[in-house]
Amino acid sequence: MGQNGREDAQTSAGFFDPYQNCWRVRQADRLALVVDGEDYFAALRQIVSQAQHELLLIGWDFDFEIEMLPGESDGDGNAPDGLPNHVGAFLQAAVDQSPNLNLYILKWNGAVVVAPGRLLSSAAVYVFSHERIHFALDGHHPFGACHHQKIIVADNSFAFCGGIDVTENRWDTAQHLPGDTRRVGKDGALLGPWHDATTALAGPVAESLGELARARWFRATGETLTPPGDVAHDIWPESLAIDATQIDVAIARTEPPYDGSPLINEIECLFLDSIRMARDTIYIESQYFTTQTICDALYDRLSEDHPPEVIIVNPEAALSGFEDQSMHVLRGRAIDRLQVADHSGRFRIYSPVNSADEPIYVHAKIMIVDDTVLHIGSSNLDDRSMGFDTECDVAIHGHSELISSFREKLLSEHLGVSRLLLRETLGREGSVIATIERLNALKGRSLKPIQLLPETWVGKVLADTRLMDPRYVARESSNAGKGLRPRHIAVAAAGIAAGYLAVKLWKRWNRK
Repeated sequence: MGQNGREDAQTSAGFFDPYQNCWRVRQADRLALVVDGEDYFAALRQIVSQAQHELLLIGWDFDFEIEMLPGESDGDGNAPDGLPNHVGAFLQAAVDQSPNLNLYILKWNGAVVVAPGRLLSSAAVYVFSHERIHFALDGHHPFGACHHQKIIVADNSFAFCGGIDVTENRWDTAQHLPGDTRRVGKDGALLGPWHDATTALAGPVAESLGELARARWFRATGETLTPPGDVAHDIWPESLAIDATQIDVAIARTEPPYDGSPLINEIECLFLDSIRMARDTIYIESQYFTTQTICDALYDRLSEDHPPEVIIVNPEAALSGFEDQSMHVLRGRAIDRLQVADHSGRFRIYSPVNSADEPIYVHAKIMIVDDTVLHIGSSNLDDRSMGFDTECDVAIHGHSELISSFREKLLSEHLGVSRLLLRETLGREGSVIATIERLNALKGRSLKPIQLLPETWVGKVLADTRLMDPRYVARESSNAGKGLRPRHIAVAAAGIAAGYLAVKLWKRWNRK
């Protein structure tokens, strides 16, 4: 798809408004739009292996025990590139082979509480890893919030930014095959199909993402990291095709008020500006659909005489019953409200299934407006992502061929058809909704309309209180950072785990 994007730079500058709907706009010398974990993890290995000076891994979670290339380990546990397949051992090997490489891993402190089974591996990395591997837990956020950015920067010149975490249950192919034995948990159980997305970026925009990542490290640890100087070697994963060159990319953030800093809600403003400017189609993929401000904006657009089509792709259900009761009750209320406004039949919300009719979990965070605006990032369409959690998205504007082609790629994957058939059907139907419904009639994969479930009393209480989906409010700012914090729990848990590991090693040593 590769295209030169400089002809749209002036238009992009007019739409993006730094410190309103984005942080800054920087050029990407090369850009790739990455869909699903198979391509991402393969590209990530290549980037880690190429880095020579600095690797910044900023994320919601890191699981050091998972295989990066499932099913490809040899008898020694190595991937086809000759390095260990498991994340932790691979990172150790990458540092060993690059004498000047420093690796910084910043993980949300609450992840060790949400997923305690990964606490020991995190503690092991912290206590026993290479001296040039630096690990920290991030607790610099209001109580109950989380650090949700997913950014990886190599040598200040290449970055991934999107929605894919380096953790369990993120790897899958674009086919989302039923019963794929490579899609397996550490306990040996088969995992369900998983749909995700991120971006690969090289050039000045990666430099800015490096600045953002180092700022996050400083706030979490108090340590100032000096960026590496000019990197002589070229960094790009050979497995990724380049989708665009010399293209302006906006970086947008969510940061809640904390320690006297004001709310940053650039992502929310960018979503709202994008919805307001839509002419024909608003296409969204998100893990959730509960954001009050976004739903209000969509309600206003659907109430117009000639509204755009609004297509939402969500998972059928949440990952746990508790989460489903809370978040999907809120989603049901949003759907009910938008259906009231939808006097022209222009609103649909779907969930993808594979060829065996199994639900595919949607973890991607994407918005495409017409063939004009594309957002990809870590932010969900929930109130947390608009003003409570820490998020980072990237966006492009005005590159119609690139944007429309990417929407074709997503829809053809969900519908299990060729991009040519999708394009031809869209040309005949003149409508994305009509195209989806026409191709849904074919046997195989499809996008199924989401069916609303009745509210239980538990779901009603959780939804009314927005326990799982809070929005930071000004009156809380005076208490930010005070009292019992998730980091206190995480540090205590990490200490216990480190002690446990030390005792095990001591006993093993004494037995020798």
